[in-house]
Amino acid sequence: MLPLDRLRELLRELDDPDPEHREMPRDYDVPAARQRFRQFADAAERRFGPSVSAGMGQDSSFLGVVSVPAEATGTGRPLQMAISNFGPFVTAETGRRWGLPGCEEGLGDEFVTWLDELCTELGCVYVPIELLMEPYDGPTPLGDDEAGEAILAALAAASADEGEEEEDDLPPAWYDRYFQYM
Repeated sequence: MLPLDRLRELLRELDDPDPEHREMPRDYDVPAARQRFRQFADAAERRFGPSVSAGMGQDSSFLGVVSVPAEATGTGRPLQMAISNFGPFVTAETGRRWGLPGCEEGLGDEFVTWLDELCTELGCVYVPIELLMEPYDGPTPLGDDEAGEAILAALAAASADEGEEEEDDLPPAWYDRYFQYM
């Protein structure tokens, strides 16, 4: 895995404030990105079995997500691995609280090593979720438009569990820049 300072540099280097490039970089090669995502999903299926599912993002800064049900992970927790349109950065998280503090619990060293090696093989860059949880201080406006906030509120309401704390007060994080709907 790259040193954290180098990963922070990459996050900043690829952060283009042009509103036309919030979802993907200027020189984005869509066919190559889709091929890389297929290879990524195939590798996950070889490791975790046929219960793995994969889906592409739309109107988002991420390309797609590969999901592994809790029964297949060996940890008792579901696993999601996402590829950003930028970098292409890759991250992983467990549980159902995507992009929220604590979503990294249960990612073992052996898995992280496998994921980092897979990323290197595919020309991706693994970014630990803990780094992506750092406050976003880049130039791209995040969450400023009313339509985007309405969509996020609807998604949050649809997926909220009874008894869960509200997470509305969290400041934007680097995760929001590279792994969220725009």
